Amino acid sequence: MVVARGWRVKLLQLWLPLALALVFTLFPFYWMAVTSLKPNSELYNTQMMPLLLYHPTLKHYVDLFTQTPFLVWTWNTMLVAVVTTAISLVLGVMLAYPLARINFPGAALIAVGVAGSYLVPQPLLFIPMADIINRMGLGNTLTSVILTYPTLLVPFCAWLLMGYFKSVPHELEEAARIDGASYFQAMWRIVLPLCTPGFISAGIFAFTLAQNEFLYALIFLTKTDVRTVPVGAIAELIRGDVFYWGQLMAAALLGSVPVAIIYSFFVEHYVAGLTAGSVKG
Repeated sequence: MVVARGWRVKLLQLWLPLALALVFTLFPFYWMAVTSLKPNSELYNTQMMPLLLYHPTLKHYVDLFTQTPFLVWTWNTMLVAVVTTAISLVLGVMLAYPLARINFPGAALIAVGVAGSYLVPQPLLFIPMADIINRMGLGNTLTSVILTYPTLLVPFCAWLLMGYFKSVPHELEEAARIDGASYFQAMWRIVLPLCTPGFISAGIFAFTLAQNEFLYALIFLTKTDVRTVPVGAIAELIRGDVFYWGQLMAAALLGSVPVAIIYSFFVEHYVAGLTAGSVKG
């Protein structure tokens, strides 16, 4: 009786909420998959259940690859996301390390400014950013978004890495300094290797935001061959009041695959990086 009651309590308190959360989380992906596999005759048939698949077809995927430059968009997206993530992590370390490990006048004020700059709404910045990009002659180039995305990513990466840098005991760095290491050598050989989970979590966030960013890419990338997946899918697959739902859902589903793969491989390090307390423990 005790075992049966304990199993029921565990079912109600653990497994049932987890199942509901899982269904709620995966439902959009299921809807995208079903829509992308339906023929047009089913997509626009109001008599059929929208969540059921009767006659699956890969026509929308074939049309997506043959009638649109989806592979070019995917390459542009991956290139921008990887380069932007690398730049954001390097600049984030250069900003976060002295704020977290070195005491100097104004460090607290700068740290607050870093956190505040991340909270600035993105639409407030795209007008001056657009003016700068146009003056530099970088319109319709991937360089334009590679230069502007770090303005959003560096503050968050620095804020996240500051919390993780602070969790590294100062005694380790002081021991390295006593042995003759410089600040840079102590950071490179002692602090940074201990902060790998923090780099992974910051990198995943930066990669995800750079891959899914829409506003700057919509403004700066107006030519088909330089667009990223979010902008290319919306611009090419919505023509006036005609929505190519099958191809849209196929593009959305394929575009989410890289991030899903990255999260599945690094989820443990991602959670550890967000907690920012595993080094002391």
